[in-house]
Amino acid sequence: MSKKFLAILAAIVLGLVLLFALTDNKSANNGSSGANPTNHVRGEGKANVTLLEYGDYQCSVCEAYEPVVEQVIAQFSKDIFFQFRNLPLPQIHPNAFAASRAAEAADKQGKFWEMHDLLYEPSNWQVWTNSTSAQSLFEGYAQQLGLDPNKFKQDYASEEVNDLINADVAEFNKTGQQMSTPSFFIDGKYIENSELSVNNAPSLEKFTKLINDAINAKSQQ
Repeated sequence: MSKKFLAILAAIVLGLVLLFALTDNKSANNGSSGANPTNHVRGEGKANVTLLEYGDYQCSVCEAYEPVVEQVIAQFSKDIFFQFRNLPLPQIHPNAFAASRAAEAADKQGKFWEMHDLLYEPSNWQVWTNSTSAQSLFEGYAQQLGLDPNKFKQDYASEEVNDLINADVAEFNKTGQQMSTPSFFIDGKYIENSELSVNNAPSLEKFTKLINDAINAKSQQ
């Protein structure tokens, strides 16, 4: 075996080692952007109780829960904070991450909740969840909300928005719960779906009882 062949072989091996090292470093950087989880909150929170939902916009169960959640927010708007965080499940919902991008991009222009509501609006939801070009639909919603279209497109495609969504997912993973949507927490305590539904349908009565119990518990502290 010639010295020239050995030198070439050694150079190839060294190049592969460097390539793997750079790839591993790049993956590590992408996994820890330093972004904080989102903080989308509604309500006055006078009772200092927080209902947190981790949701996937393309999740049919989340969409089914949305009308009940809206009733809960209306009923307890003065007493609680309602918070929404992103938990897209792209393995089963191919447009979910893009929808979260649309909501976070709208937030950059102060219209998070308006975009959140448009995404869950039944007639819209049926269309974009089955679309192969959902981004164009989201851009239409942005125009409907009066957003600057160029800024929306820029924010939609930005690493900042991407990192915010991933930060929400990372924050959910800290809870130790199985990744499923919707996932609800009251003051940090995970609530089983069976505690919020009857025959697998969301129950306003059950939501009301849990929140009243939480408010009563806070008042006795």
